[in-house]
Amino acid sequence: MHVDTPPVPPAVAELLVAVAAPPRLVAHLGLVHEVAGTILDGCAALGLRVDREAVLFGAATHDIGKAVHREELSVPGSLHERAGYELLLAHGVPERLARFARTHGEWGAPGTTVEDLLVGLADKVWKDSRIRDLEDRVTDRLADAGGRERWEAFLALDDLLTGIGADAPRRLAVQAAHPLH
Repeated sequence: MHVDTPPVPPAVAELLVAVAAPPRLVAHLGLVHEVAGTILDGCAALGLRVDREAVLFGAATHDIGKAVHREELSVPGSLHERAGYELLLAHGVPERLARFARTHGEWGAPGTTVEDLLVGLADKVWKDSRIRDLEDRVTDRLADAGGRERWEAFLALDDLLTGIGADAPRRLAVQAAHPLH
């Protein structure tokens, strides 16, 4: 059975070919990129201004290091984070964009930007995984940006993520339909 995956930006698609990214990884990156777009649209409607291009690029490349550490396609691990960052830099990707490969799982680190938070959020919520600490950090940014009470920002984000989560079974099936190698 062939299942189409959402597209990634053309420059990312070329990069994935260049690093011989496995089909399941390509599918995963396309799905997280798609979810990031939905999150960005919802957050923009709430007044949050971010570097949209950076978030979309980060979502489409955050796990590229799994082209090197392929075992992490099926078992947990974080070796792909540093490897992905170095791989992107080696392919001429600017540090401001390559960083997402390294930061997508570190939303509590000093210097974490709202863009880092949104890439990490897209990487979790695509499969309906809800991480309270991460969502609290995004809620705070939304409340500040939109001049809303925190509870209003929380409810808006929760509604957005619940809607995204409702489609998680389809996304999981799309990813699973692609071979690991």
